[in-house]
Amino acid sequence: MERRNAWLSYKEADENEMEKLAKAYRNFLNKGKTERECVTEIIKEAEAAGYESLEAKLAKGNGIKAGDKVYTVGMKKIVALFHVGEEELSKGMSILCAHIDSPRLDIKQNPLYEDTDLAYLDTHYYGGVKKYQWVTLPLAMHGVVAKKDGSVVEVSVGEDEEDPVLYITDLLIHLAGKQLQKKAAEVIEGESLDILIGSRPLKDLPDDKKKDAVKQNVLKILNEKYGIEEEDFLSAELEIVPAGKARECGLDRSMIAAYGQDDRVCAYTSLAAMLEMNETPKRTGCCLLVDKEEIGSVGATGMQSRFFENSVAELLDGMDCYSELAVRRALRNSSMLSSDVSAGYDPAYSEAFEKKNAAYLGRGIVLNKFTGARGKSGSNDANAEYVARVRRIFDDHDVAFQTAELGKVDFGGGGTIAYIAALYGMEVIDSGVAVLSMHSPWEVTSKADVYEAYKAYKAFLLDA
Repeated sequence: MERRNAWLSYKEADENEMEKLAKAYRNFLNKGKTERECVTEIIKEAEAAGYESLEAKLAKGNGIKAGDKVYTVGMKKIVALFHVGEEELSKGMSILCAHIDSPRLDIKQNPLYEDTDLAYLDTHYYGGVKKYQWVTLPLAMHGVVAKKDGSVVEVSVGEDEEDPVLYITDLLIHLAGKQLQKKAAEVIEGESLDILIGSRPLKDLPDDKKKDAVKQNVLKILNEKYGIEEEDFLSAELEIVPAGKARECGLDRSMIAAYGQDDRVCAYTSLAAMLEMNETPKRTGCCLLVDKEEIGSVGATGMQSRFFENSVAELLDGMDCYSELAVRRALRNSSMLSSDVSAGYDPAYSEAFEKKNAAYLGRGIVLNKFTGARGKSGSNDANAEYVARVRRIFDDHDVAFQTAELGKVDFGGGGTIAYIAALYGMEVIDSGVAVLSMHSPWEVTSKADVYEAYKAYKAFLLDA
């Protein structure tokens, strides 16, 4: 069934609200290009909206009661926010879950080297990327360097107008005949994604250092600006991302072009919906924003960790009603929107989509009953009754929505965190924004879809 373009129903007030949200979303993208930066901004906005640290509240001996707004953070990369409702927690929660990691290039632990008077940083790509898309772009470096004395240095290069940018070279077209015969996956090899970081040699070096004079100059700059030594790369988390701010896209300014919209477009709209819950809800609302989805939701900050389960246990303990059974019931009786992006239909690549079951820009939030690959491998296939419930909620609140699957059968596929949450027995469905050029350095979304996602998440927290 074809869905109407959401723009056609907007009045002036709707468009004003949409533009306000789109501007706030672009600001969020500009402030958070790494998971740590995202969590820092999330905490800042949450505290401004009246949330307080769960651990700090419990340490003061204050119990948890209906109406309380609390958050908890794991390793500065995963965060859960709870707005405690009137019903006992064992009856379940209404959960919005998105991920805040995005495809990128990570700096290796022993990265810095010099070759023929040029200095480079060695990288290892993170998540699913088309490697050829990352060359000849202005790049920025974000992250932290942890030193042996316990101090942590924040690093950000390439975003300020006065900053230099970093760069990955490509072979000139005049000499690229053999390169252009390669498959797209092999045109740029992973080990060739090295970051050009300097070319000026340091003068007056002792003889044993002169062969690495450019490298030595880079180390001198890093030490002067950040107080770090070459050995400190061993305990650093430095990410290479596209330089530049999120921008409006199209002559009509109807879209947003930016890095990291998979999945920060769903993370931000989920957060915005959560922070606008002012009244004490009947059912506890939760916004869970996780790391590591792009590499399988692994590790201590991914959805496969016990972070969320432990957070629910702490919340129940603060209510003085903890038991293992209460935790199990709270999780089992919950309902979740796995807020992750969907592949937007692109007429330039129409052969990859089945038009009746594709997601279109401007037609609202997307429901993916299932994802996965081939025969739905790796998918959570939402039960029909739950899909009907979500449809009713969206219709009751005039939310524009559409349904889709991720491209044609056997063309590829992908997954989300939905199947992991479903292991608890809770109801889960994927629900997010359609994206063009997903996983590229610059992705495109529709402002209308961003707005409809925000409306959908607000409706879900209210009525799920």
